[in-house]
Amino acid sequence: MSAIFNFQSLLTVILLLICTCAYIRALAPSLLDRNKTGLLGIFWKCARIGERKSPWVACCCVIMAFSVLFLQ
Repeated sequence: MSAIFNFQSLLTVILLLICTCAYIRALAPSLLDRNKTGLLGIFWKCARIGERKSPWVACCCVIMAFSVLFLQ
């Protein structure tokens, strides 16, 4: 089943996207900062969410990891 139709997989993909974009922006900010609008602006927005809401994103990652490891 694809991640679009499975809610837990969709949440996993979104969390991984947010964490990856925030990590890339921490290493090389110029890669994401030059594309703030358009289709590639989604990655910049995900990086901003990862930076500003990092305690909440980290908590969600821990909960998702627990769910994937022990509940499936």
